[in-house]
Amino acid sequence: MRNVEAGCSGTVTASQTTSPFTDPKNLKGKHHAYIRVTLVDNVFSAEEKHEMAKALTDVMVRFEGSEAFREVVWVLIEELHTDGWHIGGRPFEGPKSLMGMLERSKTVYESIDGNPATREEFARLAPPISA
Repeated sequence: MRNVEAGCSGTVTASQTTSPFTDPKNLKGKHHAYIRVTLVDNVFSAEEKHEMAKALTDVMVRFEGSEAFREVVWVLIEELHTDGWHIGGRPFEGPKSLMGMLERSKTVYESIDGNPATREEFARLAPPISA
C-alpha cells in the first residue's frame, strides 16, 4: 500500500488486493485495484469527484496495460470535515492555514545558518520557531 500526496487537500492510497465483493467464478485468482482518496469536505463538487475517479481509473488501466482492468478498479473518495484535519499540530482553516504554513516554512528556511546535509546538522542549524 502506498500513500501519495494529492496537493493540499488530501491523500490517495492505492493498493492491489483480491476482491471479496466480485463474483469469484469470474475473477478467481485475479486482483483488483483499490484507490482511496481522502479529501477535506466541500473542496470538490460531485462532478469533480466523478472526474477524479475516472482519471485515477484511467491511470491504473494505462499502467496495467489492459482495458479489461477498468472493471476491477475501485475508487473510494472520502471527505473529512475540516475539524478532522491538522497541519503542524494546528487545526486546518483552509487557505489561512496554508498561508500560515508557508510563512512558517519561509521563516525556518531563512533562519538556517549554512547548508545542512544531515538531519542532525539541520536540527543544530535551524533554531526552533515559536508558535
